[in-house]
Amino acid sequence: MIEITKKPFGKLSDGREAALYVLQVQDGMSVALTDYGATLVQLHVPDRLGLLKDVTLGYDDVRGYENGRSHFGCTTGRYGNRIRDGRLPVGDEVYQLERNDGGCHHLHGGVMGFGKFLWEAEIITDGVRFSRLSPHGEEGYPGNLTVHVTFILNPANELSIRYEAVTDAPTHVNLTNHAYFNLAGHDSSTILNHKLCLSAQTFIPVDDTLIPTGEISSVEDTVLDFRSPEIIGSRIDADEPQLRLGHGYDHCFVVEGRPGLLRLAASLVDPASGRLMEVLTTEPGMQLYTGNFLDGTQIGKGGVTHPFRSGLCLETQHFPDSPNQSAFPSTLLQPGERYETETIYRFTVVP
Repeated sequence: MIEITKKPFGKLSDGREAALYVLQVQDGMSVALTDYGATLVQLHVPDRLGLLKDVTLGYDDVRGYENGRSHFGCTTGRYGNRIRDGRLPVGDEVYQLERNDGGCHHLHGGVMGFGKFLWEAEIITDGVRFSRLSPHGEEGYPGNLTVHVTFILNPANELSIRYEAVTDAPTHVNLTNHAYFNLAGHDSSTILNHKLCLSAQTFIPVDDTLIPTGEISSVEDTVLDFRSPEIIGSRIDADEPQLRLGHGYDHCFVVEGRPGLLRLAASLVDPASGRLMEVLTTEPGMQLYTGNFLDGTQIGKGGVTHPFRSGLCLETQHFPDSPNQSAFPSTLLQPGERYETETIYRFTVVP
């Protein structure tokens, strides 16, 4: 059984109160979630000696998340990642979304995105279910979209995130979680010594504004080949055009296997502590982002600042700009259909 407690998490600038939900495995890992942004706040997992440490970046209270700009741990939607020019084609119509990425493109659902709303929360067996209605016209999207995001923890140290959505008009949906991980601890200064392995033979190249070119390219003989475990810092500064564009890794990888089936997408190890995180997903892709825009100006939990490349994201999702890329798997959701995906973060240790 998982013990679940609810406690205050501070007040928003308009006076509304946020709550923190703590899920605890007896004598094991714990997870803290807030109803603001359906956000993952804390993730305490053991190292090879059994010592627990919080391995996700974030803030001490809800005001930090309200004012923060890095999407730490939040549910990202309606569309995680980028859409070129904010252009959203749906049938014979084209909707104009907010251009919140340098004034050019649409990023992570817009100016507010799902991470800047207070969600309804319900405690369920071994977890918490967050819900909200995204109304027609929000950030420019068509249709009233009802969304549920369910976090479930089990005694095997697995955190499952299940996404569901229905709509009353055709619209595009691509939900993910934007957690930044540092398996050495949220207060550690770098992820460059982590070892990463990806179940991906191909990736999505991007242009100089980080929008997909439309190609799907092999990782063979490139610094984006993580089919065997590689130290992240060993090649991140290589003279490679794709890395120069993103100031590091900021690319979507095509996950091997059949989309819709739960399968291994990535494994990440901190050699010093022995913490191992495996990512399983039903999604077709996963964005690797190595904290290239962290700059040490944001004050996180315990007064810690987060410098360049002090956290990394493994965001399970559909491919960026899919609405404008006919060769990519579709993100269009029709009335009567149900959007359903699942991602699992599994924590163990290596000797």
